[in-house]
Amino acid sequence: MVLLQRTYPLIYSAQQFYILLLNGGFSFTLYVMLHCLQVTSLDRIFSDVPTDITIEVGGRIFALHKYPLVSKSGRIRKLVAEHRDSDFSKIELLNLPGGAESFELAAKFCYGVNFEITSSNVAQLFCVSDYLEMTEEYAKDNLGSRTETYLDSVVCKSLEMCVEVLQHCEYLLPLADELKIVNKCTDAIASKACAEQIASSFSRLEYSSSGRLHMNKQTKCDGDWWIEDISALRVDLYQRIIAAMKCRGVRPESIGASLVNYAQKILTKKSNLWNPSSQPKDDMVVSSIEHEQRLVVEAIVSLLPVEKLVVPISFLFGLLRTAVLLDCTIASRLDLERRIGSQLEMATLDDLLIPSFRHAGDTLFDVDTVHRILVNFSQQEDSEDMDDNSAYESDGLDSPSQSALLKVAKLVDNYLAEIAADANLKLSKFLVIAETLPADARTNHDGLYRTIDIYLKAHQGLSDLEKKKLCKLIDFQKLSQEAGAHAAQNERLPLQSIVQVLYFEQVRLRNALCCSYMETDHKPMHQSWRISSGALSAAMSPRDNYASLRRENRELKLELARLRMRLNDLEKEHVCMKKDMQKSNSRKFMSSFSRKFGRMSFFSHTTSRGSTSPSKQSQKTDPKVFGRN
Repeated sequence: MVLLQRTYPLIYSAQQFYILLLNGGFSFTLYVMLHCLQVTSLDRIFSDVPTDITIEVGGRIFALHKYPLVSKSGRIRKLVAEHRDSDFSKIELLNLPGGAESFELAAKFCYGVNFEITSSNVAQLFCVSDYLEMTEEYAKDNLGSRTETYLDSVVCKSLEMCVEVLQHCEYLLPLADELKIVNKCTDAIASKACAEQIASSFSRLEYSSSGRLHMNKQTKCDGDWWIEDISALRVDLYQRIIAAMKCRGVRPESIGASLVNYAQKILTKKSNLWNPSSQPKDDMVVSSIEHEQRLVVEAIVSLLPVEKLVVPISFLFGLLRTAVLLDCTIASRLDLERRIGSQLEMATLDDLLIPSFRHAGDTLFDVDTVHRILVNFSQQEDSEDMDDNSAYESDGLDSPSQSALLKVAKLVDNYLAEIAADANLKLSKFLVIAETLPADARTNHDGLYRTIDIYLKAHQGLSDLEKKKLCKLIDFQKLSQEAGAHAAQNERLPLQSIVQVLYFEQVRLRNALCCSYMETDHKPMHQSWRISSGALSAAMSPRDNYASLRRENRELKLELARLRMRLNDLEKEHVCMKKDMQKSNSRKFMSSFSRKFGRMSFFSHTTSRGSTSPSKQSQKTDPKVFGRN
C-alpha cells in the first residue's frame, strides 16, 4: 500500500485502491506494474496490454491507457470526465508545443518510464507540462515542477546551456516567453557575461612603477568568449540578450564586437543569394531571406552603442550598403548615416563608394547618401565650434576638429574625382557635394581642380554658364605652381578662369621676385607685402596671419609719415619762394629761384643713383641763368 501511494499519489486509502482496482481494470493494473518494475520502454508493454484510449498529436497516433494519463495530466482528466457517459476513446491534442516528440516524453513520465531531463528537452517539457496541466495540483513532483527546478538550478548556472535552451525556445514561442523561460535564460547570460568581464578586468590590473594600480591594456581580454556562443541565436532572442547586457553594464566595446561578429555570421551566411551566376532562386525563398536579413540589419542598428569608435567605420558602411540594398526603414539608414558622419575622418574612399542598387539609369554610386553623410559631418563640426570658447585654439591647424576637416576635404576631393567620370552625374549633384564643406576646409585646391577637370572632360556638352558656375568653386590663389601652369593651358576652362589663373601666376612671380630682392638688398617692399598677404593668409594660421598684418600695417604707417614730412618741407619751401618774390628784385629773385629749383630737383632725383648734390647743381645752373639775363 505504501508503494502504491508513492507511485500513485491519488491513492490515499485502501478503499480508494479497491475502487480503482474494480473500476480501472487493466489500465490501473498496468500503471501499478510499470511503477513496480521501473519499465523503460512503452512498446513492450503496449504490445501485450490492451489500450483504452487513443491520443493523436501532429498526425501521430498514441495508443495509451487512461489512468496513467489522468493521474498526472489535468487537461486529459477533464476531457475524460466530460465524456464519461459516452464511449470516448480518442482525443486529438491540437497545437501541442513540441509536437509528438514532446508528448511522448510526457507520456513516459506519466507511466513512470525513466528518462533524463537535459538542456535539449527541458524547454519542451516545461511547455508541454503547462499545456497538459501537469502541475502539483494533480500529482506531487509533477513534470512542471521538476522541469522548472532543473531550469533554475542547472541550466541558469551555465551560459552554454542557457544558449542551447534558447535555441529550442525559438520553436516554442510565445508560450516559452509566457512561462518566463526566455527571461530567465537571457538574464542568466547577461549576468554571466558581466561577471566574466569583471573577473577579466581584475586579472588585468597591475601595479605601475610608481605603485599605482592601473589597467594593462596590452593584455588580451578573455572575458568576451561568450560572443561566439550567442551568435547562434535567432535575431529576436539575440536582441533581448544584448539589451539585458546593456542594462547590466557590459562594456560597449564588448557589445560592439558581438554585433560585428553576429552581423558577419548572419548576413554573409547566404552571400551567394546576390550572385547573378548562381542558380535561379525561388521568389518566395528570396523574399523570405530578404525579410530575415532586413530584420537583422534593423535590429543591429538599434543595438549599436551610443559611444563612438566602438565599432569600425567600415562595418557601419557595410551595414549601410546592406540597408540600402534590402530597403530597410528610413530611420535605420538615417541613424547609420549620422553615426558615420560623426567619425567620417576615419573613412576611406572605398567606404564612400556606395553602389546605387535600385535606381536604373541613375548614377553608378549613391551620391545622395554620401551628401547626407557630409551634411551630418558639417553639422557636427558647427556644433563643436559653437561649444568651443577659444577661437584660436578651435580654428588652428592642430586642433582635432580642423584636422578632421582637412582629412574629410581630401577624402571628398578623391570621391569627386572617382564619380566625376560618370556620364549620368548631374552638375547639381556634383556641386552640392563639393559645396557641402566650409570654405576653409581646403588649404590647397589642387584636388578640387583635378576633379573639375575630370568632370569637364566627361561632360563636354556643358554651357559656358555652367562651366563658370563649376569653376567658381576653385580658389586659384590656392593652386600649386604645377596646377596653376596646367590650368593656364587648359582649354576646357572658361576664358575668365584662365585670365584669373594668369593673373595670380603673375602675382606669384612678382612676389617671388620681391622676396628675393628683399633678401639681397634688405629693403622693405610694401607693395609686395600687400599683394602677397591674401595668398599667404590661406596657408598661415589665424594667429600668424594677424601678426603679419599688424607688421605690415606698422610699415605702411611709417612710410606715410615720411611722405607727410616731405610734403611739409615742400610747403615750407613754397612759402619762402613767395616771400622772396615779393621782397627782392628780379636778379635776386632768379638767383633765389635757381637755388630753390636745385633743392626741388633733389627730391625728384632721390632714387636716381647718378644725381648730383644740391651745391653742384646750383653752381651749374647759376651761370646759365645769369647769361640769359
